[in-house]
Amino acid sequence: MLEIKEIQEILGYVFKQEVLLYEALTHRSFSQSQEHSNAQHNERLEFLGDAVLGLVISESLVALYPTFTEGELSKVKASLISRVTLAIAARRLSLGEWLRLGRGEETSFGREKHSLLANALEALIGAVYLDSGLESARIFIHRALDLEFSDLLNRPDLTGGGDWKSRLQEWVHKFDGTSPVYQLVHESGPDHQKVFCMTVKIGGQVMGRGEGRTKKDAEQCAAQKAFEQVSDGGDVDIIRNSHEK
Repeated sequence: MLEIKEIQEILGYVFKQEVLLYEALTHRSFSQSQEHSNAQHNERLEFLGDAVLGLVISESLVALYPTFTEGELSKVKASLISRVTLAIAARRLSLGEWLRLGRGEETSFGREKHSLLANALEALIGAVYLDSGLESARIFIHRALDLEFSDLLNRPDLTGGGDWKSRLQEWVHKFDGTSPVYQLVHESGPDHQKVFCMTVKIGGQVMGRGEGRTKKDAEQCAAQKAFEQVSDGGDVDIIRNSHEK
């Protein structure tokens, strides 16, 4: 028997229709057992929750990364809605403890399976959507995946598009709508061992300098140093004052 009050406290959501919560946490193996043959399993809610999750994640990423291409956005989205990521989030919510499983899944450690946990989380998203609508589902998704979103914002290496240049571009664009300007300062060494030095300017101010074996590598290095400065807020006034002159 599920402790409805306890699980709803963990989820941070109170169901108007508690039957949806039972359904979301019921695996097919449970409903197929003779004693629970009338129990509705969670696959229809999983189907709905998968669609709602995709929509919410997509709209969030479009807002967070205005400069990303469709392909780059797809890569980030895939990392957020993977079975492994959803299973990790499901474990934080202790969903494994609450799953209603048949005897076979119970004895084969079904409560620890990535697929069952991820499916249960998607089913819960679908249940919240049916219970209260899209905004409640959106809030629930962001709460459930809060650590994943935080990790994403702090790790530009998670995606091919999320490199230092892209991160710096996003920050500057959000700050005042402009773009960083990269400039080759000098190059040295023989043709087969060139070293390039690039600077990056924001608001006319040099905010980073980097070296690399290619211009692209040097730009990445400069962008990283600039991003580390501006994201800490220490040079915001310098940038703002340069635009006021």
